[in-house]
Amino acid sequence: MRMPRVPATVVPAALALAASLPMTSAAGAAPPGPPRATAATAATAATEAARAAGAGLAARRAARDGLEFGPCPVAEGLGPDVRCGTLRVPVDYARPFGEQTEILVSRVAASGAGGVRRQGALVYNPGGPGGNGLFFPLVADLPEWRRIGAAYDLVGYAPRGVGRSGHPLSCQDPAQYAPAPAEAAGARPDAAAKEQRIAAARAYARGCAERAGAALGSYTTLNNVRDLHVLRAALGESGLTFMGASYGTYLGSVYATLYPGHVRRMVFDSAVDPDPRKVWYRNNLAQAPGFERRWADFRAWAARHHAAYGLGSTPEAVQASYERVRAALAREPAGGVVGTGQLHSAYLRAAYYDEVWPGRAAALAAFLRGDPRPLVSLAAPDPAAAVEGENATAVYTATLCNDAPWPADWETWDRDNTELARTAPFETWANAFLNLPCAFWPVRERQRPVDVGLRPDAPLPHTLIVAAERDGATPYGGALELQRRLGPGAGLVTEQGAGTHGVVGGRNDCVDAHVERYLLTGDTAGSRVTCAPHPEPAPVSLDDRAAIARGHPRALLPPVV
Repeated sequence: MRMPRVPATVVPAALALAASLPMTSAAGAAPPGPPRATAATAATAATEAARAAGAGLAARRAARDGLEFGPCPVAEGLGPDVRCGTLRVPVDYARPFGEQTEILVSRVAASGAGGVRRQGALVYNPGGPGGNGLFFPLVADLPEWRRIGAAYDLVGYAPRGVGRSGHPLSCQDPAQYAPAPAEAAGARPDAAAKEQRIAAARAYARGCAERAGAALGSYTTLNNVRDLHVLRAALGESGLTFMGASYGTYLGSVYATLYPGHVRRMVFDSAVDPDPRKVWYRNNLAQAPGFERRWADFRAWAARHHAAYGLGSTPEAVQASYERVRAALAREPAGGVVGTGQLHSAYLRAAYYDEVWPGRAAALAAFLRGDPRPLVSLAAPDPAAAVEGENATAVYTATLCNDAPWPADWETWDRDNTELARTAPFETWANAFLNLPCAFWPVRERQRPVDVGLRPDAPLPHTLIVAAERDGATPYGGALELQRRLGPGAGLVTEQGAGTHGVVGGRNDCVDAHVERYLLTGDTAGSRVTCAPHPEPAPVSLDDRAAIARGHPRALLPPVV
């Protein structure tokens, strides 16, 4: 599940993919079993073995050559204190001396403030896949990161194909990426609407193949893990200290499974369920009930603040107010550019982050009182962000489609999502149509998801999982499953009764204290600990346009996908 664009002035970070449905009934037929032992599967196994060997060779080469840092590209807007370097990695690790691609890396050196001893490099991945983590060193200036930044170099990077790393992946003309106004999928799309979305998904998959060529199959989690392995070596680290959010937790858990001897410390923020039977089709199905709960949380909050917004004193009344706005936009898009599609995208954000609730509620209230300007300000697409947004969506789609088998028959998608939409109408079909290109994906060699977990011969050091109990994007069951798979050394910090996606970095002092202690000392404070939820946001005045537009705390926030 991709996310809408965050203003460039905001420090970003965590995305979404997600968690746990039963393996039968509404989730559809049982997942594909292991492939039969054929000549094709034997060849695939041999290729993967060659890629594993190539990754080792590339890492040794990177350790020898290191990584040279200098000024960052001005267009990244990172400022003079952040330094950048370019890491070269193989497009195909089976040919480690063949065609190379570049990964842009950013770093702020450990400050050593207070005489703190440097502990190495902390590498961050914001999720997606398709999220750009180059911003990460900027958090060194935030109070909640200063003690960590004193001990660690803070390292971010743009994964392969993202932003200015190598050749940015593209699947369509960016001018066509976010047409406005657009029509939302709705809770019950009719046959004609479904046929239109099927055609669009086929065209998108075809566009990916035409624009990327043979390189399209190289966008996989396994290659992202290998790239991370090479980056660790280039930074001069024998063991990786890593923090990943959302998809970044899956990336980190696969790394820990494949390279347990090179793990130092790992923080998993908002954990994806790594069960290979759920990667990725069922994980996306599992988001629908999660987002429905969070949409209900927003409506309940707005109802409690009926005196401020006038949207209704019950969640049902708030839903009715939203439906009135949606019906009005279906008749006449606001500002000529905000249709029901833009409305849905803007309010999906309320299912991710409760800090945007005041602005979203105020924009609905203003629209119903005859002023569409706040809603247009929140929901209108930004043409300047089209290239970056299209690129991030392309990397997201390619990685998920390449990573695992997906149902290739529309009947399965239609049955599963029709059933889900009966109880979780808010996001079911929008998410289904976003991922539908995977049904028509032109890459033959699909990966088999790694069976994440401990190896008896290679125990992991202690790791730390952080999760919000009501997270919709990565439902809480995923954190429990990841802890089970990582074994007794994995601690879990739960923010109880909260649902904002991406917990670490300024939202909850209790959570941040646990993460800081772990990164500085390796202490997870036990197998399972809990934190009270961060405070709910306060309502804003309908006359405070700056507050309506803002809605972002000083914390790690989501990237483009």
